[in-house]
Amino acid sequence: MVAKSDTRPGWGIFWMIITGVLFVGVTALVKTIGTRIPAPEAAFLRYALGLVLLVPALPMLLRTRVSPRLWAAFGVRGAVHTVGVALWFFAMARIPLADVTAMNFLSPIYVTIGAALFLGERLALRRLLAVLIALGGALIILRPGLREVGPGHMAMLLTAICFGASYLLAKAASREVSPIAVVGMLSVTVTIGLAPLAAMDWVKPTMLELIILFGVAALATGGHYTMTLAFRAAPLAVTQPMTFLQLVWAVLLGALVFGEAVDPYVVLGGLVIVASVSFITWREAVLKRRDISARYNDEAVSPAQVP
Repeated sequence: MVAKSDTRPGWGIFWMIITGVLFVGVTALVKTIGTRIPAPEAAFLRYALGLVLLVPALPMLLRTRVSPRLWAAFGVRGAVHTVGVALWFFAMARIPLADVTAMNFLSPIYVTIGAALFLGERLALRRLLAVLIALGGALIILRPGLREVGPGHMAMLLTAICFGASYLLAKAASREVSPIAVVGMLSVTVTIGLAPLAAMDWVKPTMLELIILFGVAALATGGHYTMTLAFRAAPLAVTQPMTFLQLVWAVLLGALVFGEAVDPYVVLGGLVIVASVSFITWREAVLKRRDISARYNDEAVSPAQVP
């Protein structure tokens, strides 16, 4: 958490807005490629081209000491993220930008559930209700029985689960190695994981498609960097609600550039999911502050110090 004296909510909001623009730019570029290139190949090229951006960090990555257990964690994360990325590229070419963006917000919900199931974190009643409300938001978007739920929507549901699992593994790994090492290992393992999937149905990309996919890698890297700047400048309780702007940009871009109809149910469902995620984030911040205050009081008036 950002120290109170160092908190700059204005800058945190600014960098989170920039993050949203960059991430929506990623989805827009992927959508322009269409379905000519198979999803695994497009995902592979995105990560392979993105490795160029890691060259400056290569000396640090080579010096990083990784235990066998951590190698296993990196491998599992790479495999899970590989599936998630391939599914995401598959969904991007088949459903509207707004649907992809809104359903992507489910990842933090799956993280909350996974932390309770596998990391032993307590799932309090308020957090459980927030999770159920978020899942209700997903039902508003999908509206099963009222409209056709295609393969793209099912792919996005699985994508959110995969990305949630990837985040949990990254959280565990970040306790032992630097964030750059965690990101670098993800890029390497996902590139390796996607290579055989891409080779199974390879379509020769054009120069324009390669340029677009390199742009995807650059925008995604920039988005992760500005998101880090936002987290450093302000608490998550301030920056998390700004993620809803990604849905606003996606709706506008889809309508103005790709001719997609504005679906009010998608906007409503996305708002419900973001509100639930923001509530969970706010509760985490409150509980963390209480824990810090309690520890401070215990240390200030410990039995050894009582006269």
